[in-house]
Amino acid sequence: MTYRSGRHFLQIPGPTNVPDRILRAMDMPTMDHRGPAFAALGKEVLAGLKGIFQTKNPVVIYPASGTGAWEAALVNTLSPADKVLMFETGQFATLWERVASRFGLDVEVSPGDWRSGVDPALVEVRLKADTAHTVKAVCVVHNETSTGVTSRIAQIRKAIDAAAHPALFMVDTISSLASIDYRHDEWGVDVTVSGSQKGLMLPPGLSFNAISDKALAAVKDSQFPKSYWRWDDMLEANDKGLFPYTPATNLLYGLREAIAMLNEEGLSNVFARHARLAEATRLAVAAWGREGGLEVLCRNEEECSNTLTAVLMPEGQDADEFRKVALDRFDLSLGNGLGKVAGKVFRIGHLGDFNELMLMGTLAGVEKALRLFGINGAHGGVEAALDHLDGTPGG
Repeated sequence: MTYRSGRHFLQIPGPTNVPDRILRAMDMPTMDHRGPAFAALGKEVLAGLKGIFQTKNPVVIYPASGTGAWEAALVNTLSPADKVLMFETGQFATLWERVASRFGLDVEVSPGDWRSGVDPALVEVRLKADTAHTVKAVCVVHNETSTGVTSRIAQIRKAIDAAAHPALFMVDTISSLASIDYRHDEWGVDVTVSGSQKGLMLPPGLSFNAISDKALAAVKDSQFPKSYWRWDDMLEANDKGLFPYTPATNLLYGLREAIAMLNEEGLSNVFARHARLAEATRLAVAAWGREGGLEVLCRNEEECSNTLTAVLMPEGQDADEFRKVALDRFDLSLGNGLGKVAGKVFRIGHLGDFNELMLMGTLAGVEKALRLFGINGAHGGVEAALDHLDGTPGG
């Protein structure tokens, strides 16, 4: 193999770049996960996560991907044949629907165009029509990683309340937590699902459930068999800073460092940084679109993601072939299109441990690769992003 100088630009929307501080924090000898030193670590990260989720309630940590946390949310609170209302906002919403269906839940899917988020008005209408309260849970992906569309969770909560409906409210924040403002308690979410490999800046391997009192009460009526995912076993052990089975010990060292880094910057500053860099990215895409025919996949400005931008290629242009040019020529990894948008979009991740210079290098690589690919009208994006960054706080 030929050596490639310089750094690899990993600009997919997760797993994200792991900062050196976190890598060094994980570079520790394996410890006794039943001993007092580990118990102190466990208590520290379990307490620290509450601030990241903006909750006073428990947050459970699983050694698993986000898919495991999806499953845990369902099996701890529901029973076979329960009706759940889910929304087709993209590939990951579709995969969560598949998990629910495989467990024998009665899944009602509200179809979507993969370019818009969940419509709160539609939620209210559907739940008002459910006078018998057959819907036991409403499941929403906050930030759809496949499309770059962010649903309005606070407004969806208001819609559920306006319908006076008792359904549990479950939200996937895998690509939004610690990057986009999210408030588990204030927004009345019952189960928040998340993962370690995006805004938390860790490698894959940890997933989370933040749990409301209402969700904890629902456990008593749940009829699903469960062992690995049981909240009660977890919470009992967590009281002592421990876990009911072997945890991912070294990832927890990294999690402690990630929480410290986020608190040092301040969550409001983290959210503002992501919003600023995301807007610069969208302005770049708009510039490439004037003559090059590209566009942001998300249709509604208020729903555009601050952690990634899915870019729709011109008709007839293969996004995966373009991504190959970017990788081969510039060692730049961009996210591929998934599901219904496979081959039609590429995704620029701009989340986690990410700054202006990293963004500008990414955008320059994309713009140059677009021209090499033959989309000669794709120009001016880098300048548009620079102009935005020059004119906004933080520049």
